[in-house]
Amino acid sequence: MSKILTTHQLCKTYMTGPQKVEVLKGIDLEVSAGEIVVIIGPSGVGKSTLLHLIGGLDRPTAGEVLIDGEDLFSLRDRELAVFRNNAIGFVFQFHHLLPEFTALENVMIPGMMHGRDFTVASEKAQNILDEIGLGQRLNHKPSELSGGEQQRVAVARALINGPRLVLADEPTGNLDKQNSEALYELILELNKKHGQTLIIVTHNELMATHAHRVIELEDGKIKNNLTAKTSRK
Repeated sequence: MSKILTTHQLCKTYMTGPQKVEVLKGIDLEVSAGEIVVIIGPSGVGKSTLLHLIGGLDRPTAGEVLIDGEDLFSLRDRELAVFRNNAIGFVFQFHHLLPEFTALENVMIPGMMHGRDFTVASEKAQNILDEIGLGQRLNHKPSELSGGEQQRVAVARALINGPRLVLADEPTGNLDKQNSEALYELILELNKKHGQTLIIVTHNELMATHAHRVIELEDGKIKNNLTAKTSRK
């Protein structure tokens, strides 16, 4: 399979007053198109930092991130924002839906930013929401949706521009066991149907058993990079 993501000696250091904190200490990683990769490790080890660098939400202290051969950090901020909106989908622990907008409108927003006109963006958003079982909830605002439904809307929003790479940071962190399992089943189904590459930071053991690969971070480095023992067909 072709490589969709490559990182080379990726480092991130923060200054907290006079103290220098090295969060990532040279991450070399390759991910193939269509893979589901789970990143695990104890809190504070740099999992979310790595995901943010891969997604271009933050810039590294050193190193490179290439997505489909594009060097993210050779791009200016505006160019990077456009690339990020077009090529990468994000799902976070907190859904970050805009409370004043309906489910349909929340999903449409990245499509409008992509340059689609209103009618096209609306039709695309409706199709995705139908696909994930929320076709009857299009005009409901986030406060009128359950936690599981809100996170499904967030998944739909991440997919509207057809990104080849989807990054998820603890996507079930605020959900109960039943909704967590339902969301993971949805993610696996979408991966199988659309072939998007998924990189997921999680503490949930269920997701690790359904991934293609599990990467364990320790002390800012990759400790293990293992093919998962999976029951996936």
